[in-house]
Amino acid sequence: MRSKFGSARLHDALAGIIAGSDYKAVADALITAIGQVVDHEGTCLLAIHRNAGPVVVHHTLEPAGQKHYLDRYLAGPYLLDPLYQLALQAKKPGLFRFREELPDRFRASEYYKQYCERTHLRDEMDFLLPVTKDTTLALVIGKRTRMLTKAEIGRLALTAPIIRASMQRIWQDWAVHAGHRQVDDPVHRRLTECFERFGEKELTDRERQISQLLLRGYSSKSIARELKIAPGTVMVHKRNLFGKLNISSQYELFSLLIAELEAGPSKRRSR
Repeated sequence: MRSKFGSARLHDALAGIIAGSDYKAVADALITAIGQVVDHEGTCLLAIHRNAGPVVVHHTLEPAGQKHYLDRYLAGPYLLDPLYQLALQAKKPGLFRFREELPDRFRASEYYKQYCERTHLRDEMDFLLPVTKDTTLALVIGKRTRMLTKAEIGRLALTAPIIRASMQRIWQDWAVHAGHRQVDDPVHRRLTECFERFGEKELTDRERQISQLLLRGYSSKSIARELKIAPGTVMVHKRNLFGKLNISSQYELFSLLIAELEAGPSKRRSR
């Protein structure tokens, strides 16, 4: 595909980034510029907080896409998202291809089947930019029609300094003028508590650790590496936790978690 690097529209967009008077103008110009660097089918800029749920700063999705990709995601499934987990890490990649940073069994996870697969994204590039000690901006660039080419990935890497500087400008204005909320988020606190305490009445601490990793798409071997135990021990714990929860599949494990996220901590099932 012919590069648009030398196009007048790209340079107009770069000028718009520089001249933008508020975060929305800068974000609009940034996405226009990215569209000249790589063809894509939608972008989303999220503020991912350590102590609050993700907040959408800007997106280019149609209303139906917003309902499916964002509203469902923000209702709780973000807790299982590899991008969300990467954003919370102390050491995080700046630019990466989503498919290259996934747990080894992620595409077999129910989160992938119930959420990611339904987005119809074939490929995705992400930028992560820490903006405070507890907040990271995440820019998602999605492809539905085909995979990204090496040339497109190379162009995104080449323009990364401009993209990060633009994200920083967007954050500075958005945080001041658009109601930046990070201190107290009761919904996120409830969802996090439900996830962290999922199965506490039935499972041991180790079994709960393993259930969380299973839900995030880790295989038994990778769980063993993560927890520094033998793969056979993981299998024993997995069999025991399935028995205690009276389930026989990871689909049922995922369904139990979603039911508890929807019910809240005060309505956890008792057995």
